[in-house]
Amino acid sequence: MKTLIELQNIAKQVRRDIVRMTNKAKSGHPGGSLGCTEFMTALHFNIMNADPARFTMEGRGEDMFFMSNGHITPVLYSVMARRGYFPVDELNTFRFLGTRLQGHPSTAHNLPGIRMASGSLGQGLSVAIGAAVAKKMDGDNSLVFSLHGDGELEEGQIWEAVMFAGSKHVDNLIATVDYNRQQIDGTTDQVMSLGNLQAKWEAFGWQVVNIANGNDMQQVVDGLNAAKALTGKGKPICVIMKTEMGYGVDFMQGTNKYHGTPPSDEELAKALAQLPETLGDY
Repeated sequence: MKTLIELQNIAKQVRRDIVRMTNKAKSGHPGGSLGCTEFMTALHFNIMNADPARFTMEGRGEDMFFMSNGHITPVLYSVMARRGYFPVDELNTFRFLGTRLQGHPSTAHNLPGIRMASGSLGQGLSVAIGAAVAKKMDGDNSLVFSLHGDGELEEGQIWEAVMFAGSKHVDNLIATVDYNRQQIDGTTDQVMSLGNLQAKWEAFGWQVVNIANGNDMQQVVDGLNAAKALTGKGKPICVIMKTEMGYGVDFMQGTNKYHGTPPSDEELAKALAQLPETLGDY
């Protein structure tokens, strides 16, 4: 377990990794990655019971994570590398042809930590539910976590999966919604209003935990621990986590401009000036 200060320092370094990776590749999705940095750091370093050295595709006896919004691989790969799933210097290969660190997670390259190819939005919750049901059938008491973008909730498959998990009492599942209110074409209100998210999930038989500020590490840790405390009580759990897209870099924050646009060399220099190096750059 990491202390709060240790988690915050990891998150600072992860943000440096994100802007450097996307700048070098000249492609990628820095905005959502920066917004989810606290969540991914807390989840992999403190919340989940998982050992990188013992990773298997089956995930028996350990917690599993499925990132449905597969475009935010910069934060996923950085946290996985810093956690020990693969060498940190492999981050240099992000989005290069034929490498293990593809723009969206790929199972074709046998990258430790990756159990599904994602990025076709809407599918990750179905996979996570399947894994959670399998754990119940196997008598495995570990948990399944998933992450979803709020724009992703426009996909109909999400709500079919939500209905299934609620009706089948899949109570070893914690699905988190990154509620940054931004997507590639504008705000979620402009594209398709999400309405009252909590009421929607609860109507399908889920228990909801709210994290008011998903860029505050203490709130994220507390919220995820509260969600864990609700498992095994007959209902799946949804965490609605409010974040700011691009958090940590002032000119990227709160806009969808950098949803899928990497920083230029000049922008990278400005970003790095705001992000202290805490663990050492790769």
